[in-house]
Amino acid sequence: MNFAFDIAKRIAFNKQKSFSRFIIRLSTAATAVSVMAMIVTLSFVNGFQKTISQKVFSFWGHIRVQHFEEGKALVAEESPIAKNDTVEFIIKHQRGVQRLDVFATKSAVLEKQKEIEGVLFKGVDAAYDSTQLHQFIKQGRWLNFSDSLYSKEILVSAPIANELRLKVNDTLNIYFISSNGNNSRRKLLVAGIYKTGIEDYDNLFAIGDIRLIRRINNWQANEIGGYEVFLNDYKKMDSINNQLTNQLPTVWTGKTIQQVYPNIFDWLNIQDVNRNVIFAVMAIVAVINLITCLLILVLERTRMIGVFKAVGATNTTIQKIFLYHASLIAVTGIAIGFSAGVGLCLLQQYFGFIKLDETNYYVSVAPIQIIWWQIILVCFITAIVCFISLIIPTLLVRNIKPVKAIEFR
Repeated sequence: MNFAFDIAKRIAFNKQKSFSRFIIRLSTAATAVSVMAMIVTLSFVNGFQKTISQKVFSFWGHIRVQHFEEGKALVAEESPIAKNDTVEFIIKHQRGVQRLDVFATKSAVLEKQKEIEGVLFKGVDAAYDSTQLHQFIKQGRWLNFSDSLYSKEILVSAPIANELRLKVNDTLNIYFISSNGNNSRRKLLVAGIYKTGIEDYDNLFAIGDIRLIRRINNWQANEIGGYEVFLNDYKKMDSINNQLTNQLPTVWTGKTIQQVYPNIFDWLNIQDVNRNVIFAVMAIVAVINLITCLLILVLERTRMIGVFKAVGATNTTIQKIFLYHASLIAVTGIAIGFSAGVGLCLLQQYFGFIKLDETNYYVSVAPIQIIWWQIILVCFITAIVCFISLIIPTLLVRNIKPVKAIEFR
C-alpha cells in the first residue's frame, strides 16, 4: 500500500478534536461554496444567453437579406425589391440554412378611442412559419390570411394593448405614414396579443399582412422588404452570412441580427465578462483557503514530521502525505459544491423560484441551462488548480529539522 496515502487517510479521518479540524471544515466549505458559485453562474449565464437570443431569433430570424441603403437605419422601412428565384435558390441551398420567410415593414400609428401609439408594422405572408412566435402569443391567435385582398387582422404587443386599452377582437384604426404626406387609414381587428419581454420589440412592432403594405406603398405583387433567414445553428451566423453576401447579386446584402440589434447582444456579451470575474474570484478564494489550511496542518504536525524524518522518511514522502491530505479536502469540497450547485440549478429549472424584472432582464424567471460537460470541466480544472497550488506550501516540510521538530511543543 502507498505509505504516504495511508498516513494521509489516517490523519484525514482522525476524529480527535483539534484546531485543524475547524480549519479543515472551513476550507472544505469555502471550496464547496466556490465550486457551487461557479456552477450556478455558468448555468445562469448559459440560460440568459440562450433564452434571450432565441427570443430575438424567433422574431427576426438569424440573418436578414434585403436591399440595404447607405446611411439608412437597419430597422427603418425597407426599399422594395422584387422576389428573386436566384436569390431564394442561393439562400435555400446554403449549408446550415433551415428556412426563409419574406417580410416588409412600414411606420404606422394605431388609434383607439382617441388614444394613439406609434408602431412599425411588420408585414408577413400566409406562408410565414409562425410556429416560433406562438410561444409569445399571450391572448388570441395567429393571423388569418384567408381574405383575398389582404388580412384585416393585426397582432399587437401587450404594452401597446395596455396603452390603448385593447382586447382580443377589438377593432382599431391604423394610419400609415408616408413621406409624401398622403397618409392612409385602415380598420383592423386585433386577432392576438403577444409579449416577448424585449422592449425593443414589444414597444415598437405590430404584425400584419404584407399585402396591406404593398397596397399602401403601391408596390407590385412580387415586391418585398427582404428575407428572414433561419439557421440550424445560430453560432454559425457570421460565417454563413459572409458566404451568402459573396454569392448574392450586387443589390442584395445580408446582415446578421446581431448587427441589426447590437445593443441586446452587447448586453449578453457582458455576461461573459461577469462570469469570468466570478470564476477568478471564486478560484482565488478556494486556493487561498486550501493553502492556509495546509500550512496549519504542517505546523500542527511538526513533531510527527520530525519523527518521520528521524526514522528515515524522505522530504518527498512527507510532502506527499500532506499533499494527499489537502487533496482529499479539496475533492470533498468540490463534490459538495457540485451537488449543491447542480441541485440549486435543477430546483430553479423546475420551479423557477428566482424571479426577475422582465423590463430590465428581458425574462420574468431566471433561466437555467445546464451543460454537463462544462460543469464537469469546471470541477476538473478546479481540482487541478488546487492540486498544483498545494505543492508550494508542502515545501515548508524541507526546512523542518528532526531534532528541533521532536522537541517542538
